[in-house]
Amino acid sequence: MTPLVPVTVADLRRVDLFDDLDDEALARWADATVAFAVAADEVIAEADTSPRGLLLLFDGRFRMYKAAGEDRYEPIGHQEAPTWAQAISALTESPIGVRIVSETDCVVGLVPSEQFIDLALTDRAVHRRIMRAIGPVTARLAQIDNDRERLASLGTMAAGLAHELNNPAAAVKRAAAQLADTLDVVMHVIKAFVAAGIEREDAERLVALQQRAARAAADRPALSTVDAADAEDDMLDKLEDLGVEEPWRFAETLAAAGVDDAWLDEVADAAGPALTKALAWVSATLSARGLADELQESATRMSDLVGAIKTYSYMDRGALVQADVREGIVATIKVMGHKLKHTRIEVRKDFAEDLPRLAVHGSELNQVWTNLIDNAVDALDGRGTITITTRRDGPCVRVDVADDGPGIPEEARRRVLEPFYTTKEVGRGTGLGLDTVRRIVEERHDGSLAFDTGPNGTTFHVWLPIAAPAAATATATNAEQEPTP
Repeated sequence: MTPLVPVTVADLRRVDLFDDLDDEALARWADATVAFAVAADEVIAEADTSPRGLLLLFDGRFRMYKAAGEDRYEPIGHQEAPTWAQAISALTESPIGVRIVSETDCVVGLVPSEQFIDLALTDRAVHRRIMRAIGPVTARLAQIDNDRERLASLGTMAAGLAHELNNPAAAVKRAAAQLADTLDVVMHVIKAFVAAGIEREDAERLVALQQRAARAAADRPALSTVDAADAEDDMLDKLEDLGVEEPWRFAETLAAAGVDDAWLDEVADAAGPALTKALAWVSATLSARGLADELQESATRMSDLVGAIKTYSYMDRGALVQADVREGIVATIKVMGHKLKHTRIEVRKDFAEDLPRLAVHGSELNQVWTNLIDNAVDALDGRGTITITTRRDGPCVRVDVADDGPGIPEEARRRVLEPFYTTKEVGRGTGLGLDTVRRIVEERHDGSLAFDTGPNGTTFHVWLPIAAPAAATATATNAEQEPTP
């Protein structure tokens, strides 16, 4: 930055911060201000550093950026000359909340911190204007962080759900393709039997043998991997001895059904030269049953996930609902399944059976369980136990979320519920998770939040009052799902 000529009263008169000052007062500010020429794309102020003082933008435009991860910044707005910046940080002697970068060539004035504070305290009109800006600016920055945290949580949840849904969806696609091939075999078997000259009596025997194999397959317990491989090898040898074409196509299915030598001999006697076709038909019908079961299981998994999301977000219900907190906890665990899948973390549920339904902001309350469970997962670092307990505690329903991790460090305990405070690495958290929990519990539900921590783990306690305000009860809609004990 290149220093320029001293700043004049006329230069300051253009900046609205000084609207209520006379020329005499402005002259004092002009004497304390130094102007600089700043080239485009130059960092004027760095986030999380001590402010050098009040910045005055006389010409040009600069943009503000908020830290969004390690070495990554997101634009949050820009300012056009003439304007002022960094006054709140300079006056409160707190770190700068944003990075400021020149978008164009600029002329920037600087009133050094010590002189700025003296002048601002002397000229009460300037001080009042700065104080009035603190609320909106702080709220704006907090909203940006809140929005980013919500979007990050939504993105994480969406990615996890995509992963969870992809597995059953892929299974459905694969099973449907295999079922189509199986149906082709079944549809052509009659033609093959007619061409082979099979009599009606032998066809009836084949149907009976197919039904016997189907019953055997349904009653047969699942084999271990080793036993299944041995059974398949034995079946392959038997089919080869019978002269079956491409016996490897049927060996696995017939071995899994547990058909024996006598059954094979009966099929060979009834089918004659159509033995291969007969075994293909039996194998296809057995596979079709398994594929139908796989389709049903996959569809059920997908339906369960959609149901969990519906409960988690309280779709099709009012903002305020009559709900059992256990439903939301169970739905949250399902939605967060992707975070637990590749860990050795066990989630235990100890739910009381006599919990009343509460008038709650359902989707907001589920953010509480999401943040508490997410923190517990992070604390365990891939191994341990999370125990979620629900109890009736006097006039409240109490929910405890406990982990057996190393506990919250001593130096962090008094600040852990403060907004923007985090012990996580840069980019992994904004420090708003537990503040969000506190606000939702205390401000939105008139509840209370506390925690116990030590070397054997951490437990967060949430109390939600059973008795809701009359207006809240009147507007709450009934949650139609049954309680989840």
